[in-house]
Amino acid sequence: MARILAIANQKGGVGKTTTSVNLAACLAATRRRVLLVDLDPQGNATMGSGVDKARLQATSCEVLLGECTLGDALVREVAAGYALLPANGDLTAAEVELMTRPESEQRLKLALAPILADYDYIVIDCPPALNMLTLNALVAAQGVVIPMQCEYYALEGLTALLDTVEQIRSTLNFDLRVEGLLRTMYDPRNKLANDVSAQLLAHFPEQVFNTIIPRNVRLAEAPSHGLPAIMYDKQSQGARAYLALAGEMLRREMKEQTAPATTTAPDTAPVA
Repeated sequence: MARILAIANQKGGVGKTTTSVNLAACLAATRRRVLLVDLDPQGNATMGSGVDKARLQATSCEVLLGECTLGDALVREVAAGYALLPANGDLTAAEVELMTRPESEQRLKLALAPILADYDYIVIDCPPALNMLTLNALVAAQGVVIPMQCEYYALEGLTALLDTVEQIRSTLNFDLRVEGLLRTMYDPRNKLANDVSAQLLAHFPEQVFNTIIPRNVRLAEAPSHGLPAIMYDKQSQGARAYLALAGEMLRREMKEQTAPATTTAPDTAPVA
């Protein structure tokens, strides 16, 4: 069964799409079966995967509105080796229309259900807002990866997002958890970045990924070529950082799967 990860942060420009595309590509490079779901009306994950969003016949919009199945909208395999559920500007209309539909927050979860056995990982690129599209992603997911720049306003936005995740976990999706906080566009020469990073490690020691994504020109250039960094320049710092992130996540999952089950002592002592 697929592990579903939502890449979410209501703040724009923190590296959500870059993380979604490159994490999907790096997981696919380890021979995992990966599906990337584009839930952002900007369609940047679609374009960054080498798919022209203007020429699509069906997208995540039609899937959410029940106008086609996920299989009908799927791009079976892009150059990077993963499958893609693409998106374009039509998704903006879907968000509005979903407000009037039954089970509006469950639409993505229901659409993914028939194909869960076909993939090892499903990565969802969320829009930069806590809206109905992001809600669908968080209801469908088991884990949330939160990319964030180490700057002052990032901490304030993080609090709001964590509150939202907790509300969804307690009401709509009991399996949801924060998979990890990912420091992105990191410049170690920046004193503020180092200070904020230290605060994150102090407050969330178990949730901050060890991997740090640096500021990297090749990482920024890759989307204009419709490629993830590992295909554009595998030796770049950005590509190596996302390969390290995929490795860290796989090791975490393996450790969880092999951890011994906790045994519970009996409530009462045996009668002599």
